[in-house]
Amino acid sequence: MSTGADARPVRVWLASNRPAVMDSETAAKTVTILGPEEPPPVETINTDGVGSAVLVCDHASNRVPERLGTLGLEPDLLADHIGWDPGAADVARRLAAHLNSPLVLSGYSRLVIDCNRPLGHAESIAERSAGVSIPGNLGLSPPERSIRIDALFRPYHDAIAGLLDLRSHRPTLLISIHSFTPVLNGQSRPWHIGISHWRDPRLAALLLEALRRTGDCTIGDNEPYPIENNVDYTIPRHGEDRGLPSVMIEIRQDQLRTSAGATAWAGRLAVAYRNIEAELPRLFGVSFQV
Repeated sequence: MSTGADARPVRVWLASNRPAVMDSETAAKTVTILGPEEPPPVETINTDGVGSAVLVCDHASNRVPERLGTLGLEPDLLADHIGWDPGAADVARRLAAHLNSPLVLSGYSRLVIDCNRPLGHAESIAERSAGVSIPGNLGLSPPERSIRIDALFRPYHDAIAGLLDLRSHRPTLLISIHSFTPVLNGQSRPWHIGISHWRDPRLAALLLEALRRTGDCTIGDNEPYPIENNVDYTIPRHGEDRGLPSVMIEIRQDQLRTSAGATAWAGRLAVAYRNIEAELPRLFGVSFQV
């Protein structure tokens, strides 16, 4: 018999942006957050790529499952930086092609559930983002959160883990591709690109040096965001917990508004990566060459 807590109502936001309400026991049996015609929660590209890096893109899409409507937001807000990392997926796809690397991309908006936040973190399913209230995320019950975790968060991270498991016989690097808004909370951000790391700075240091050689852009070292274990999920869990050299790359979004901009940054990153490949065996004690 269900307890009172188990029977707490679950809201499913309809396309009309009005919530339908059902008890949690019924929801657990009948609700799947993704409809049969909707895209999958994760996309994996070039699984058999032989490049030394595995690429991931945590905030690749601003899509919201149809059953959640628009989370009560206007479309222009979902298209803005609070809903995803504009341009990041475009860069990641092009860079993966340059490096012949596998790429894993999230399929849905970070506002539904953020694939780069630990479960239970306040921003995992944010009630506010950059000062904007997210109506469809307010006061969610544990069953409502579990539906999103099981449908979107776990498949994405299972895909990354499975891909890395398949490559466990060979040295691998992990690179996470993000983009950041030029202005946040009224503060302009001067960096064109940022390279961030957690405990192991060695790969980040090599990329920073390679990018600085051009002398034509402002580069952030652990800016605009450092990687923090209690805030970030992908690099700490899939990178450093496995002992893999790993970095997060952040590119300012005003440079990625066109395909030409994404193409240029993917090309620049590919050149920087190839320039450091010869240094990787010395630094990490293993060869990353195919």
